[in-house]
Amino acid sequence: MVAQRELSEAEVDRVFHALATSTRRDILRRTIEREQSVSTLASEYEMSFAAVQKHVAVLEAADLIVKRAEGRERLVRANPEMIARARALLARYEELWRSRIARLDDLLAGPSTSSGTHSGSGTHSGSGTQAESGTRPTNDDTTDPRTEQGD
Repeated sequence: MVAQRELSEAEVDRVFHALATSTRRDILRRTIEREQSVSTLASEYEMSFAAVQKHVAVLEAADLIVKRAEGRERLVRANPEMIARARALLARYEELWRSRIARLDDLLAGPSTSSGTHSGSGTHSGSGTQAESGTRPTNDDTTDPRTEQGD
C-alpha cells in the first residue's frame, strides 16, 4: 500500500465544502457503489441536469470522484484514495478530540483520594478559601458544607 500524504489546507477546504451538501454526499455514495453516468445521476434528483453537473464538478474539484468520457457520456466513479485520505484526516480529528476530552475528564475528576491531597473528613486547617490557600478545587466543591452555611 502506498503511504498517503497529508491533505493540504486547500484540499481539506474542498473536501469539507464538497461534503457539506446532502446531494453531493448522496452522489458520492451512489458512485462508491458503482460507476454511473451524469445523466443517470441527474435522473435521481428533482433538479436540473445542469444543477447535478455542478454538484459533480464540486466533488471532482475535491478529487472525491473521477469523471471520464465514454463516447458522449460522462461516467463518474468515487475516488477511493481521496476518500481514504479524508477518512484518515477525520480519524486524526477524532483522536485529537478524544484526547482532549480525556484530559478534561481527568481535570474534572480532581486529585485522587489515595494521594493524600484531599481528606474526606470535612475539616480544614486555616480560615481561608481553597483559592486563598492555594489548593486545587475538586469537583465536590458544590457539596462542601462550608459553602452551604452562608458564611
